[in-house]
Amino acid sequence: MLKTEDAERSAPHATETPTDPTPASLEFSSVGLDPVLQRAVADQGYTTMTPIQAKAIPHVLAGRDIMGAAQTGTGKTAAFSLPLLHKMLRHENASMSPARHPVRALVIAPTRELADQVAANIKGYAAHSKLRVAVVYGGIDMKPQTLELKQGVEVLVATPGRLLDHIEAKNCVLNQVEYVVLDEADRMLDIGFLPDLQRILSYLPKQRQTLLFSATFSPEIKRLAESYLQNPLLVEVARPNATATNVEQRFYSVATDDKRHAVLKLLKDRELSQAIVFVNSKLGCARLARSFERDGLRTNALHGDKSQDERLKALDAFKAGSVDVLVATDVAARGLDIADLPAVFNFDVPFNAEDYVHRIGRTGRAGASGLAVTLVTREDARLIGDIEKLIKKKIELEPLELDDAPPPRAYRERSRSEAPRSEAPAAPRAAERSAPRRPPGDPFFDRPYEPNPSAGEPSWEKAAPPVPVRGLSPNIKPKKRVAALFGAKLPEPQQETETN
Repeated sequence: MLKTEDAERSAPHATETPTDPTPASLEFSSVGLDPVLQRAVADQGYTTMTPIQAKAIPHVLAGRDIMGAAQTGTGKTAAFSLPLLHKMLRHENASMSPARHPVRALVIAPTRELADQVAANIKGYAAHSKLRVAVVYGGIDMKPQTLELKQGVEVLVATPGRLLDHIEAKNCVLNQVEYVVLDEADRMLDIGFLPDLQRILSYLPKQRQTLLFSATFSPEIKRLAESYLQNPLLVEVARPNATATNVEQRFYSVATDDKRHAVLKLLKDRELSQAIVFVNSKLGCARLARSFERDGLRTNALHGDKSQDERLKALDAFKAGSVDVLVATDVAARGLDIADLPAVFNFDVPFNAEDYVHRIGRTGRAGASGLAVTLVTREDARLIGDIEKLIKKKIELEPLELDDAPPPRAYRERSRSEAPRSEAPAAPRAAERSAPRRPPGDPFFDRPYEPNPSAGEPSWEKAAPPVPVRGLSPNIKPKKRVAALFGAKLPEPQQETETN
């Protein structure tokens, strides 16, 4: 027995084997969950466990550090939240003192929408217990979050930036954290999030249980993750980085200007009620949403430049069915659970191959079927090659025949501007557009001036009458004559002075 434990510690990470404690039954009661949690799960409508839940929950209950890799939409949130809630039930109490409710489980998510969704799921699982759950993320006022944290919470779901804000403001203390979960761990360990993640982990106790869950794990991410885990166990229920088998993946070769027309055609031909259209830029997201609105579709945009309130309203409207097409960037690519979403369109091929797996994972969730369409241009050859390497599957490009409907407005404008200049009628029209417009002329005012012979000599040519010279007033004294400067001669004395 001692030899087995030593060998287990020396291994960098373990992998699922047939001897692992996987339950024989897929009932939630078979893994030993508390009846309070089983009741909450039944209220959520879940009857049996998914493969990732059946394999991960026993190891989490045993206290092992886990790296869980499973396809999107397979219930990874319940796989880590249910066993952690079960272990924290021993700390539940009805006390109003915040000191009796310290943060014991910390769940870190990369996006605000995912953090809000994870917190909602955990609150549902803890509905029949006295455990408190809170969520903090950026884009909204910190005061309500601060008041909730000051009252004490056991489970805290957060995005990295806002969590650091609360730590620096002394709003939450993490020295009693026992469990740490990195949801969408490959994104959390990316170079953009890694500095903030390292700062957060420095505030946590070194003795803790760490869980990592994601749909994609590259070899580099696995090596990096092992430095934060203690003897981690790798739990995989499918081939690494595999896409869901119940999602139909189609790749169509189209021109850049025909992409919007292609989306409209596929929506009509497939009779799709709703769809998410993914683009790579925030500016392109807003422009495409306005274009779909002009085409008569109920459309909304979801990207990082929108306020958090606008993003949540757009997502809620799409889930409620009042929006037909949601044009989004990759902020909506990870973790979002939208029930019965029939299709996903990659209007732009993602720059990172891993994002392709997460994008198409928004459809075909919980065993349902879905459609994933990717529109490919000539410039996307390298990106398609990266996706092939990741999913280990040959991608076949299909042609797409568009209808004879009028092309998009941008395409018509471009075709008009690229018309050959040798055409005779085109040159005068260009000259007319460049010349300034003149108002209509009046023949009376446009003719030159002609003098009227009967009017005689013009008044401005007549000599002015002489102005009569009047003498000076007796009240005005004559000016005294003085010698000028620069050697001028003095005036001769008057005769009257000499006679005197």
